[in-house]
Amino acid sequence: MSKTFAISDVAYVHRVTVGSVDPANPKAEADIQFQMDKVNECLSRAPKGRIMGIEKNFGIYQAGEHQMVLQSMTYHIGFVRKPAWLE
Repeated sequence: MSKTFAISDVAYVHRVTVGSVDPANPKAEADIQFQMDKVNECLSRAPKGRIMGIEKNFGIYQAGEHQMVLQSMTYHIGFVRKPAWLE
């Protein structure tokens, strides 16, 4: 029988941001993939984390005649204890 995840059991929260809303520093596809791999590692590697919340940010920027929409998501991943591999 598996134990139910409870917020009161969370001792450590790790934040991982995927993407960027800074037009002066846009993220390359390789950087975004690295960030998503970090999220997946937090959710699959022991001790496994659980997503507690997600912040969604976006910005609309005008560059001459062109309009850019940049977005980022910050995942709040909770752990029962701080994983040693996050050091």
